[in-house]
Amino acid sequence: MSSPQLPKNFDRAIDLSALAAPKVAAGGDFGLPVTAENMVAQFLAPSQTQVVILLCWSARSTQSQQIAQMLSKFHALDSANPDQAQWIFGSVNVDAEPAIAKALQVQSVPLALAIIQEQPVPLFESVPTEEQVRQVIDKVLSIAAERGVGKAPVESAPIETKLEPEEEAAIAALEVGDFAAAKLCYEAWLKREPFEPLAKLGLAQTELFIRTAGVDVAAAISLANEDRLHIANNLLAADLELLEGKNQIAFDRLITLVKNTSDDDRKLVREHLLTLFTLVDPDDPILLKARQLLASALF
Repeated sequence: MSSPQLPKNFDRAIDLSALAAPKVAAGGDFGLPVTAENMVAQFLAPSQTQVVILLCWSARSTQSQQIAQMLSKFHALDSANPDQAQWIFGSVNVDAEPAIAKALQVQSVPLALAIIQEQPVPLFESVPTEEQVRQVIDKVLSIAAERGVGKAPVESAPIETKLEPEEEAAIAALEVGDFAAAKLCYEAWLKREPFEPLAKLGLAQTELFIRTAGVDVAAAISLANEDRLHIANNLLAADLELLEGKNQIAFDRLITLVKNTSDDDRKLVREHLLTLFTLVDPDDPILLKARQLLASALF
């Protein structure tokens, strides 16, 4: 019997060149361990009809254990409910399977991603709250169902979320245009809860407002267009374009910079671009394409 072949379009988003490297036995007591040998048969092929969610983890990371417990809980609940949308849960031990980690371009753990019709979709890093993890899973299942993969999840009653005190203060500051005060509020929230995704998002949005406050949009973009390799000018232009909803133009601008810079300059541009990525709907196809282009530019 011939060996299973990887789909032709899969390497556009994932570098599978290292999958021939020697393996260490996979470990972990959650999810189905992912290896080079079972990647196609047990994860890629089924992703045509069912959502696959992978958790890239390490025993050295306590955060990995936390998110693994949440995903295991929701997978068990959904699997036990015949009326709920079903999904496959896989685990990638990055220490035991370094080739898989490289193929998935894992830079830190924990990292969760979905595979829908053989295409990877990043979900979240670090540790969201349990409520947020549930929301992300349901969102992914709903999007997949719209594409003919699986079925939509059973709708649950909306959960009323109480705002954190720092969040309330930040929103109040933003409403009156006091961006500096809002930034301090989000920073205080992150100091108390370093992995809170809403605090990270709020801080990133506020810092964008600060960077672009009072800037002449047309003049700034024109100046950046005169020299596409001027880092400061093009970072600002990308900020302004994102605010105007011109996401693809902003992303293309910075990906061009990534391709034409190196060392600390490239790191600066890459980190700025990743921050802008967080400000866009994670399901935006423009964002998904930009992530792939960035990966190609870097590797």
